[in-house]
Amino acid sequence: MATQLLFYEKAAPVTFRDHGDLSVRTGGTYGFARKVNSVPLTAVEFSAAAAAYPIVFAGDDTAVMPAVILGARANENLFVDADGRWTGSYIPAFVRRYPFVFSAADEGKQLILHIDETFEGCNRDGHGERLFDAGGERTQYLQNLLRFLQEYQGQFARTQAYCKRLKNLDLLQPMQAQFRIAGGEERSVSGFFVVDREKLKAIETDALRQMFDTDELECTYLHLHSLRHFNDMVKRLADSAPEASAAAADTGDDAESGEASPEAAEV
Repeated sequence: MATQLLFYEKAAPVTFRDHGDLSVRTGGTYGFARKVNSVPLTAVEFSAAAAAYPIVFAGDDTAVMPAVILGARANENLFVDADGRWTGSYIPAFVRRYPFVFSAADEGKQLILHIDETFEGCNRDGHGERLFDAGGERTQYLQNLLRFLQEYQGQFARTQAYCKRLKNLDLLQPMQAQFRIAGGEERSVSGFFVVDREKLKAIETDALRQMFDTDELECTYLHLHSLRHFNDMVKRLADSAPEASAAAADTGDDAESGEASPEAAEV
């Protein structure tokens, strides 16, 4: 589980015995996400996320999931500033749900709520929101949180179906983004897939209609449109290194040409 949860360090099941007096204060800082260069995304988020970040598909030849690119090298998030503030116009649900997460038990039939006990907003001093009241009942905060996570889980399953369709239609191709920064430094982000425009144009009418009816076609074009944000990231690279200005970003699509980088940051 830890390999897929990025910034989660110690996710423990939420129980009254262990967390009856625990309070959680969230939203003050996103410093926990400072060292991730991508996070997963659900299809319902494409419209909001496409206005701010490149949306790609991360995974392998067997399965992929959407992700937003946040940095041009491993352990770098260009959208969290030195004070831990999120500077992008949209905060992905994967980030907003932290420090909480569901894990599956009984072959996926049961979902168990976990909390990352290392989160700096966790305290027993009454700062923030309590999870349980004095009688051991769930607070309204915890009830609302469970609804949010249940909805997220449902959207995640629907997104898996969308990605499965893209795979079955053979619409994905591997891609990498290359960045060249004035001063000689080069960076690249690799290990992700994008939709092949020509293959998309060539799919059969029935498949196209099915994607249209399920809003998957809209998601696909939002994804393709979002790739322009790789060029926007060039400016963020320059801002993060004032002594140098970013010269080019190349995704092999409509961006300016750039040279291959010797260092690849896995998505």
